[in-house]
Amino acid sequence: MGKWNILYFQSARGEKFVKEFIDVQNSMIQGKYAGMVDFLSEYGPFLIEKYTKKIQSNLYELRITGKEQIRVLYTVVDKDIILLHAFKKKTQKVPRQEIELADSRRKLLNTS
Repeated sequence: MGKWNILYFQSARGEKFVKEFIDVQNSMIQGKYAGMVDFLSEYGPFLIEKYTKKIQSNLYELRITGKEQIRVLYTVVDKDIILLHAFKKKTQKVPRQEIELADSRRKLLNTS
């Protein structure tokens, strides 16, 4: 089983939204994020629900838990896991606008 590539979605202006979001979080969240991304790279995008969950067709959430709930929405293309969007989760369900934002970025990827 080979390693998975972790890539950041990048806007036309060069913004890497997930990286920029994580960079302004506290060191505890940054550490948990780094560990979870390593875990994802090692074991792939389809982990047990404690760590990942399918949101809709080809859109998944990476769950970073603790005092604050962080979610990173991603998609999978071949051996690439592309991190699309990150946010602090404040409600039981993932807010629709967060899903729509991630999905709109997913559609911008040049996947055929």
